[in-house]
Amino acid sequence: MKQCPRCLATYDGDQLNFCLNDGEMLTAFGRSPTQSDDEATRTLILDQSRVTNPAGWLASPLNAPLELPPHQRLQNFQDLPLGSPQYARSADQTIPTAAMILGIASLVMICCYGGLWLGLPAAILGFIGIKNADKDGDRYGGRGMAVAGLVLGIVTLIFSIVHILFIIFAVMAG
Repeated sequence: MKQCPRCLATYDGDQLNFCLNDGEMLTAFGRSPTQSDDEATRTLILDQSRVTNPAGWLASPLNAPLELPPHQRLQNFQDLPLGSPQYARSADQTIPTAAMILGIASLVMICCYGGLWLGLPAAILGFIGIKNADKDGDRYGGRGMAVAGLVLGIVTLIFSIVHILFIIFAVMAG
């Protein structure tokens, strides 16, 4: 018979090692928690695992703006004014996203002369997106999408012009 030293619940049988109510290690009835009946019922209790922070996040999101002097940073959640949420501002990626979407659509529509009508705006928006990202990287993002839109736009423009020239020469020769 075993008993829980915390809630004093008793259990019959030697199969249980921990209390079903609170998880405390059971002891033989009338013994201290360090004594055990035999080697088979001993349980090794390991120390608590180390808590890690792989992302490098700060403990409080309110202490995140490190560019502010310490006396201007909020020290705890109680200093936060009511109704002012603290959100991180993300970089604007509208133009690079539009450039990439137009570039992909122009590549798909190349056989239907879509390279002319979609490739040119993709190349222009891609160029604008690259310039914005290079000029102000904190405000504008998506440089990779802008490069993809520019490259896809130029490639489909070249293929569309070659395709149109091929059709003109075929009609003239024909």
